[in-house]
Amino acid sequence: MVLFTIFCPIVTAVLIMLGAPARKTALAASVLTFAAALFLFASLDHGHADFQHVTSFSISPEWRLSFTTGVDGLSVIMVLLASIVTLAAVWFAGTIERHENAFYACLLLISGGAIGAFASIDLFFFYAFHELALIPTFLLIGIWGSGNRVAAAWKITIYLAIGSFILLLGLILLYQSFPLASRSFDIRVLQTAAGMGQISPDAQRHVYLLLLIGFGILISLFPFHTWAPEAYAAAPAPAAMLHAGVLKKFGLYGLLRLAIPMLPEGARHWETLLVVLLLGNIIYVGLVTIAQRRLDWMLGYSSVMHMGYIFLGIASFGVLGVTGAVVLMFAHGLSIALLFGIAGELRRRTGTLAFDELGGLARVMPFAGLAFGLGVFAAIGLPGFANFVGEIMIFFGAFRNGWEIGRLHIFQIATVLALWGVVLSTVYMLRAYRKTFMGTIREQWQKLPDLRLALRVPVMLLVAPLLCCGFFPQFFVRMITPAFRTYLSANTNHDVQTCSHSAVRPLQTVGPGQEDAPQGRGYGTR
Repeated sequence: MVLFTIFCPIVTAVLIMLGAPARKTALAASVLTFAAALFLFASLDHGHADFQHVTSFSISPEWRLSFTTGVDGLSVIMVLLASIVTLAAVWFAGTIERHENAFYACLLLISGGAIGAFASIDLFFFYAFHELALIPTFLLIGIWGSGNRVAAAWKITIYLAIGSFILLLGLILLYQSFPLASRSFDIRVLQTAAGMGQISPDAQRHVYLLLLIGFGILISLFPFHTWAPEAYAAAPAPAAMLHAGVLKKFGLYGLLRLAIPMLPEGARHWETLLVVLLLGNIIYVGLVTIAQRRLDWMLGYSSVMHMGYIFLGIASFGVLGVTGAVVLMFAHGLSIALLFGIAGELRRRTGTLAFDELGGLARVMPFAGLAFGLGVFAAIGLPGFANFVGEIMIFFGAFRNGWEIGRLHIFQIATVLALWGVVLSTVYMLRAYRKTFMGTIREQWQKLPDLRLALRVPVMLLVAPLLCCGFFPQFFVRMITPAFRTYLSANTNHDVQTCSHSAVRPLQTVGPGQEDAPQGRGYGTR
């Protein structure tokens, strides 16, 4: 089933390029991929941290290289996210005026590449599937984009190529940092060897820095973020939905899958640097977002800004904060895809996304106004949406991680400053909603059609999981937590034993009925 989820969009993209009906075939493949991802999500055993539904094909025994796929609580959440956003993006695409077959094939290749990267247990294919998804991103922006699309396409290509090259160097160095007998492309083998202390602390610091920079460029970590707003503003709406909602999460997933479990000493060594950079995402980019005068640019910068919260959860290095980061990855992917989808429909109807040229659209497009409002409420972290769940777990996890008696810790300072980011996001999101849908409507917009009935399906497809996770977060937390509990719990006890100045108590044994409580550094019972 995992192989089907990966190759269904890829094979369908090939069939479309060979002449199959583009939209109908892409929709059918997206529905099948979503159904397969939903099956994997529902059938996963929450009580086990190991990969499940594992399939392996040996490719090169002498290199210990095999095509191995499987899912655990972390990867199945990302596969589900990719399948939902893919179906919504294909549905929003509608009729393409030129090269329709190539357009839909590019969308499906991005989807297949992202799902393949999330479901790969082999390090080589983990990297290769992501590179597969970058090529169609360049084509979608350069051919079907708007505005200064050629410059935006080249800019995102140059930035992401540099990030991928640095990431490749980091992965090669990670592979060579293990003793010869332990070298393998299997991520499970590498995690086991790393847990036995087979990577020296000095090597961990060098490898982690390369991975942080490589993944950081792909994620738009400050100050490597300038490619993202311009690319998303120029990209067609379905491409922006897939890249901002799914593909950009690859870097965050890579940090959670590789850097945190295998390089704990490196993560601790560079945590101050990461905290400073993520505050740049939250505070500096948040202020820049307020200054935007176009809806597409505002959404692009807001996507960059919210990456700072996820980085804060990862930097907290505790199960509570890291679990919150995964929940926010899922929630942000859905909410930003919804906002970009509605913005694309507004551009298609009005020909502009400048705030000064819009206003009052809710009078003629009430459902679009409702859908965009739900996306705004989710983005600003309103209780009841999954974004709130992720952010509150990140804030508590990061603040508790820095608990020290008698003085403020850098994580407490970062958490307080990050809370001001919630205020900034509220300001620019509500202002964008007011300028777009409230106020006096212009005469030329008096007869604009609302979203037709068919387009309301992908809207509900994106909103429903946000509300489900917002009202029933424990179901998602139970699935995610086992993927991190083992090595983060071990690191907790190590921290407490080695840091005499820390006021954090050791993680205590989980008792009956407490199996699903998030555990991690500083989240034990006093």
